[in-house]
Amino acid sequence: MHSKAGRATNEKNAAIQGETRRTFVKKMAAGSAAFAAGVPVAAAPLQTAKSYSRIAGANNRVQVGFLGTGRMSRNHLRNLLSDHPGRADVVAFCDVYQKNLDFAKQQVPDAATFHKHEDLLALPGVDAVVVGSPDHWHALHAIHACEAGKDVYVEKPISISVGEGRKMVAATKAHNRIVQVGTQQRSNEVFIAAKDLIQGGKIGDVTFVRTWNYGNNYPNGIGNPADAAPFEGLDWDRWLGPAPLVPFNENRFGAIQDEAYTYKRFSSFRWFWDYAGGMMTDWGVHLLDIVLWVMRQQYPNTVTASGGKYLLEDNRETPDTLQATFQFDKFTCTYENRTTNGRRLEDMGYGIAFHGSKGTLVVNRSELFVYPEGDGRPTRRQNRTGGSHSRHIGNFLECVVSRATPTCDIETGHRSTSIAILGNLAYRTGQQVNWDGEQERISGNDVADRMLQPAYREPWSI
Repeated sequence: MHSKAGRATNEKNAAIQGETRRTFVKKMAAGSAAFAAGVPVAAAPLQTAKSYSRIAGANNRVQVGFLGTGRMSRNHLRNLLSDHPGRADVVAFCDVYQKNLDFAKQQVPDAATFHKHEDLLALPGVDAVVVGSPDHWHALHAIHACEAGKDVYVEKPISISVGEGRKMVAATKAHNRIVQVGTQQRSNEVFIAAKDLIQGGKIGDVTFVRTWNYGNNYPNGIGNPADAAPFEGLDWDRWLGPAPLVPFNENRFGAIQDEAYTYKRFSSFRWFWDYAGGMMTDWGVHLLDIVLWVMRQQYPNTVTASGGKYLLEDNRETPDTLQATFQFDKFTCTYENRTTNGRRLEDMGYGIAFHGSKGTLVVNRSELFVYPEGDGRPTRRQNRTGGSHSRHIGNFLECVVSRATPTCDIETGHRSTSIAILGNLAYRTGQQVNWDGEQERISGNDVADRMLQPAYREPWSI
């Protein structure tokens, strides 16, 4: 499964990576210590200058590495190879699961492969990385990449705590990096049209917005597999990383594949609090991101939530039924998720409905509808171009070269991730969250306020 060219590349990398990794780890440790102390940290000047001068050269081809080669990263890899072949070269992969690396190596035989992200980040010639690791690794991978002088495309949610996200913003600024967040709906033509119509007054003044995901996994959900030995080729301790050390369980890992590398289901690590935030942070971030964008908002004032794990007979921790309410100055927004009843709303399994004084606009990734108040006839617009993932990562490549601000920069992605995290904090504490969006603190709910900061297992820290 490994070509001669690939082996030669890896042998060359092995010859240089010992010293480069030691150098990088020392710089990273020093940078992290200074960062924690509040001291501004600059990127390594020679590395950053070398990387940028090569990007700005004759061919403008961005050299890309992947941190994580699971389901989402495979989509991005496919987009890079098929839609942007003249703009980027995929040169390295990192994953703690050998099966994922084997799949990636089949797609790009000459790429270098690593099990430790520090080794990939120390590799000379990598301009940018795609962070497609599990959610609880996003912050560490993105911050370490910034410290190594790499630009970053990071999947949403960018973090599993608000404190992590704010440190990602700080690292991006301190090291002058381009960071694009994978909220690709901002590159989708129907969501762009929805923004333009609503901000242009098409449906009047909006006072209520509803977002939702509905489906039915009753009664077994993801099942109840017993704890067991990790899959062959999986470094379970490193997969856990900053999360608590627990026995391997295939539902906590979640990325179950057959012998042809085909995923059997949606990755179920998302349903455990140590690694993610359930549907609220997985899908809710996408939908709430559009609400913030369209309504020109950065954060709500208060958040309440209710729900529970009522019916599903599996070992997930996140709720099977949830409703969160976000109160802004001049409108209210709700997010609803049910996984034991799939009846659709507005004939959509997921979507956003903006309710205004002149009409209602309903949108998902495929189409939008405008329903005027009164007897006016509804209008429909379909997504004719598709490919929002490809356009979104294409925008990232453009910005790596031009140094322009990407479609969803890290500050924007942090705000969109934070609103979903606040919904989870309201649910988990059973109390209202009163949010100071400028200071990023919670008043009147001390438990939720403490949960804003991550609790990392040693030796991991940011």
